[in-house]
Amino acid sequence: MIYWTIGGRGFLQAAIFLPAERSAKMIIRSKAPLRLGFAGGGTDVSPYCDQFGGVILNATIDMYTYCTIEPTDNGFVEFCAADLGEHVSLPASDEFPLDGALLLHRGVYNRVVRDYCGGKPLSLRMTTYSDAPAGSGLGSSSTMVVAMLKAYMEWLNLPLGEYDMADLAYQIERKDLGLSGGKQDQYAATFGGLNYMEFFADNRVIVNPLRIKRWIKNELENSLVLYYTGTSRDSAKIIEEQVRCQKSEKSLEGMHELKAQAARMKECVLKGDFDGFAECLHRGWEAKKKTSAIISNPKIEETYSFVMAHGGKAAKISGAGGGGFMMIICDPIRRYELVDELKKTDGRVMVTSFTELGTQAWTLY
Repeated sequence: MIYWTIGGRGFLQAAIFLPAERSAKMIIRSKAPLRLGFAGGGTDVSPYCDQFGGVILNATIDMYTYCTIEPTDNGFVEFCAADLGEHVSLPASDEFPLDGALLLHRGVYNRVVRDYCGGKPLSLRMTTYSDAPAGSGLGSSSTMVVAMLKAYMEWLNLPLGEYDMADLAYQIERKDLGLSGGKQDQYAATFGGLNYMEFFADNRVIVNPLRIKRWIKNELENSLVLYYTGTSRDSAKIIEEQVRCQKSEKSLEGMHELKAQAARMKECVLKGDFDGFAECLHRGWEAKKKTSAIISNPKIEETYSFVMAHGGKAAKISGAGGGGFMMIICDPIRRYELVDELKKTDGRVMVTSFTELGTQAWTLY
C-alpha cells in the first residue's frame, strides 16, 4: 500500500514526535523541485533584504532532488549521497559533529532529533541524489535540505506548514551550518509554482503565487533553454563576496536595479509581454554583474555572445553566478537552431517545463 501526502499548512508546535510503528519494509520517499530565478536574485540575502526589502520572481521546474529514508533497528545512521559518491555510517547519536562529509545530511538530522525527538537518536538509512549537479545555480543544496526535511516530516508526522518548513530549512542551512546564501530556494522548493516572493527584516517572508494563464506558461516554456556551462561553483563564496561589496555605491545600485526589474518582470509575466520579459532578464543580468566582479567571467561572456548570435533574446547565469546553468530566452521559432548549435559546444543543453507542486512525500509498506 502506498500513502501519498502533500504537506498542508500548519503551525509549528513545541512537542516531541516519535516515529510511527516501524516495519522492516517501510520506505519513506520524498522529492523537491529545483527552481529558476528569473529576477531579483540576491535581494533575498541579508543585510540587503533587512534594510531595503527584497523581491524575487522564480518558478520551479521538472528537475528534482530526491530522498529515501529506510528506518532500521541496528543502532546506526547511514547517509548516502548517490550522485556525489559519498557514504557515511555512524553510530546513532543525538548530535553529529558538523564536519566531514555530507554536512547537509548531518545538519538536518541534528535539528530533527533535537527539536522533535527530545534528543532521542534515530536509526536509519538515508539515500539522496539530485537531477542537477552541486553548484548548478538551480538551488540544489537548499532544495535537498527541503527534500530531507519532507521525508522526516512524513516519517515522524511533524506538523509543519509550508512557511514553517521553509524557515526551518533556512535556519538549518544558514544558521546551524553557517552557509552563506539567501532565502528564495527553500521557499521555492517548499511551495512550488511560479511565485513573486517578498523578503523583509526579522526573516519575514511573503510568497505570492501568480495566477498565470496557461498560454503564457506555454509560451515561456517554448522560449526557455537551459545550458549547463560545465563549470560548477561555490555559491556561498560568491554570495559572501556580494555581501562584502554591498557597501559600495556601484553594488548597491545594482541591487536596487535587480529589485526594480523583478517588479517589472512580474507585470510582464501577468500581461504576457514576452519582449518586456526578455528585456527585464537582460537588464537584471547587467545589474547582477554590478554587485560583484566574480559574477561573470570571460568564459560566461563568450557563451553569452554565442547564444545571442544563434537566436537568443536574453540570458543570465542562474543563481549566484560564476558558473552553473545559463538560462536563455529565445524566439521559439529559433529554439531548435539554438539548441542544435549549443549541442556542438562542450556544455550540456536541457529543455525543461514548469511545475505546480512543491515538495512531496509518500510511504511504502
